[in-house]
Amino acid sequence: MLRESYPYYLGNVPEAPNCDLEVTDKYSGEVATRVALADAAAIDRAIGLAVEAAAPMRAMAAYERQQVLQHCVARFTERAEELALALCVEAGKPIKDSRGEVGRLIDTFRIAAEESVRITGEVLPLDISARARDYTGMWKRIPIGPCSFIAPFNFPLNLAAHKVAPALAVGCPFVLKPASLTPIGALLIAEVLAETGLPRGAFSVLPCPRSGAELFTTDERLKLLSFTGSPEVGWDLKARAGKKPVVLELGGNAAVVVEPDADLEDAVERIVFGAFYQSGQSCIGVQRVLAHEAAYSELRDRLVEATSALRMGDPKDPETFIGPMISEKEAARLDGWIQQAVAAGATLLCGGRRDGAMLEATLLEDAPGDQAVVCQEAFGPVAVLSRYADFDAALRAVNDSVFGLQAGVFTRDLYKAQKAWDELEVGGVVIGDVPSWRVDHMPYGGVKDSGLGREGIRFAMEDMTEVRLLVVRTPEGG
Repeated sequence: MLRESYPYYLGNVPEAPNCDLEVTDKYSGEVATRVALADAAAIDRAIGLAVEAAAPMRAMAAYERQQVLQHCVARFTERAEELALALCVEAGKPIKDSRGEVGRLIDTFRIAAEESVRITGEVLPLDISARARDYTGMWKRIPIGPCSFIAPFNFPLNLAAHKVAPALAVGCPFVLKPASLTPIGALLIAEVLAETGLPRGAFSVLPCPRSGAELFTTDERLKLLSFTGSPEVGWDLKARAGKKPVVLELGGNAAVVVEPDADLEDAVERIVFGAFYQSGQSCIGVQRVLAHEAAYSELRDRLVEATSALRMGDPKDPETFIGPMISEKEAARLDGWIQQAVAAGATLLCGGRRDGAMLEATLLEDAPGDQAVVCQEAFGPVAVLSRYADFDAALRAVNDSVFGLQAGVFTRDLYKAQKAWDELEVGGVVIGDVPSWRVDHMPYGGVKDSGLGREGIRFAMEDMTEVRLLVVRTPEGG
């Protein structure tokens, strides 16, 4: 069970002046615990402490940073079931998915521990002309300084980890704002970090309402902002962030293309997973399914059968596949989109019923392209099927989106796979699987309205460091 209340962490120290944020069990709707909220003064103090911690963090040896990360790996492993249950309760995520996310949390910190001792530079010969004959250059990476992190509700552990672990690996202090709907995971990460010997002020985890989080974005003492969440919020934060670099991991309406040479049994299994795992609340969840006309009817019928068989219910039940959406408001929003699409001519193949925050896994066919369920980010358990006759047309249809995060293509044709990689306007192309696939050390991010920059430990570490050049002149006889 969750504890009665959780403090926030300010400069490594737990503080709980007021426990005034109720965190609900997303399935029952009951209050599961309470969390202390940080006010503007606490956030300001946390940023000041991070500034003070920048020098001692930068001075930490690589092996010392690695030891911190290794400690986290060990403690997360020991507390894995506690972390999974907290995630299941606060996010409504089915327990199997919750345990999977804890595994990814551990992977992410383990990768960061490995990368923390691999931060290399380069010797750069400068004698490209006579005037630089006696000069040699070399460069190294140094921590950028205090960082601001804002994490989302759908992966409260692992998406926070994708910011925290690289920062620790390179030696950047940080302040982290977890989502108000799901703050417990980040606070448990902070609890483990508090067991280490990190300098005072190296990290602060500060639940706070969006209205009180202005300093996370605008404060000039912070040298980088990394945000994961909705495009509307993310682009607004970028506009107000000032001079600091900004990394944005935003939304998507990911598409998967199914060619006639695909193994349909395998494709169905993967598409159902990609569309409906954790109730579809993933920015790379399968939302658009484009199938070649030669395979369309069989694929559709198999998808309907498999989707209709998914079990919906209490996320604590290991047999549950579909749990609640994050809130009844979000479920009602998506339910409205489904009804609008049907009214506009789409065919409801299965699902479509809602009870509070519970929305059935839903498949639609031939929804008009201007419907929200097609052209916007659904972020819930719905997928839209359509057919195509020509592979080039399918690629154009995938690109006909303001988003560009990842795409999947089921084909055994090497030339088509290469063409998809060349032409799809996305951050990543997955051949033989759904766009929902991710492993935590790969470069991950999008183009267009899906964001800026890349996560994946080594790539995030590059964003959190700056190149510093050294030039050495060794004149002859000098």
